[in-house]
Parts: sequence; structure tokens; C-alpha cells
Amino acid sequence: MSLSPALHEAEGRSQGLDLSYTLFDVAGADRPGTLERQLDEAERDGFAGLNITHPFKQQVIGLLDDLSPQASAVGAVNTVVFRDGRRHGYNTDAYGFTESFRAKLPDVATRRVVQLGAGGAGAACGYAQLSMGVEHLTLVDPDPVRRTQLAATLAGHFDAARIAAASPEDLPAALAGADGLVNASPVGMQAHPGLPLPASLLHRSLWVLDIVYMPVETALLRAARAAGLRAVGGTAMCAYQAAAAFQLFTGRTPDTARMLDHLDVLLAGRVSHQTA
Repeated sequence: MSLSPALHEAEGRSQGLDLSYTLFDVAGADRPGTLERQLDEAERDGFAGLNITHPFKQQVIGLLDDLSPQASAVGAVNTVVFRDGRRHGYNTDAYGFTESFRAKLPDVATRRVVQLGAGGAGAACGYAQLSMGVEHLTLVDPDPVRRTQLAATLAGHFDAARIAAASPEDLPAALAGADGLVNASPVGMQAHPGLPLPASLLHRSLWVLDIVYMPVETALLRAARAAGLRAVGGTAMCAYQAAAAFQLFTGRTPDTARMLDHLDVLLAGRVSHQTA
């Protein structure tokens, strides 16, 4: 279950807002018109906006009136705001990744980075890394269309020589000379448990960032730490992207540190409940 309602509502209370954050389980996601009907319903019911999650971050773009420059560059939307009769699309994932990386891994080498996952979240993470100065980014995804499309999208904004698309079979060679590994795939989430790559590929000079935040410690993080690697989870990225979305929804400046602290409390409570 998502922690977004509790996180947004707690920050709203702290700012004196009567804010309600509702979850929509979009059943039949593969049926034509499903997402469009959900947006129509939310707008008709007076919602300020919506957060968009996997697997809709790219699919939703065709249903919006305009995109922020960053959402357009990334090619994915995770926040929709209903304003003045129009649907505005934003991407706060790229901001969340950037801020969490700077906070948690400020001094690591970024000459060559391998990223697992080329979906909506992967698009934001890839854009953020290239914007921050990663010299060469290899996008690894089992879907050849998805990985090549993301590489082409990013090449429209950055030097194409800095970007490569690779299959999982190419992963050993790509990681051999890499400084860092980013997991932007769904593997490791509670609904998709497991390792996104063989643990034997985690060499000692590698740092690891897994954007998954539930569970707090993924199989990848456990394997990386067991191998003595510097490894960071997705909690900070979640809090930063949520703070940016909160500001878009409400027009209020959030206390990001407070939201991060509250997310830590929520995650700790979830862990305690699961182990009780």
C-alpha cells in the first residue's frame, strides 16, 4: 500500500491545510480508455491533481494539455495538476533523484554509470544523471524497444555519445568498468521481489543506488552491503519528489526535511508491523 496519502496529508496538517489524498486502483489498465476515464473522473470530482505511478507515466502524456519543460524532456509524467480547465503534466521524479543523489552520494565517481530500467522512472533517473554530469550512461532493459527509445529521447537533449542502450546479456561487460549502478526497474519492490542482477556482478569499486523505497532494504541493497559497497535506497528520492508534487498541488512550500522524517517514521512503522 502506498504511503503517499499519509505523507501528503501530514504535511498538509502541518501547514494548516485540510488536504485529502486518495488512492485510485486503476483496474484493467491494459484496456483502451481506462486511464482517460480515471482522469476525467478525478477532474470532474474536483481533485487538485494526481500523482501518476507505474505503469502509466508515459501513457498519460497523450491525455494532457501541456507539459513542463522537464516532463517534456524526460518523456514521462508523474504529477498532473488540474488548473484553469487544463491538465498540466510535470515530472518530479527527476528532481527527487537529483536531490537525493546530492544528499546521499555527493562525492562518488560518475564517469560511467549503469542503469537498470528504461520505463517512466528510468527516464527521469537517466535525465537527472546526465544533467548532473554523468559522463557515460548505459541503459539496461529487457525490452529492446523501451531501452532504445529512451536512449533516443535522451540523445535529443544530451550528446548521444554519452548514452548507450544494452540488453541484460551485456550487463557483465557494462558493469566491469562502471563506477555506479542505479536500479530504476520495478525489481525489488514488494510486488516484484528479488535481485535485478546476479550478486556476483557487484564489484568492490561500485556504488549502488536503488530507487525502490518499499521495502526499505531491498535484496539489491542487502547484496551490495554484504559485498562492502556503498549502497543507498530510495527513501530520500521518494520524499523529495513528494515535496515537489505537494507544492504543485497546493501552491505551498513544503518542509522537505519534515516530510523525509515523516516518511522514515511511516516506513519504520511498516517494518515493525510486518515483523510483529
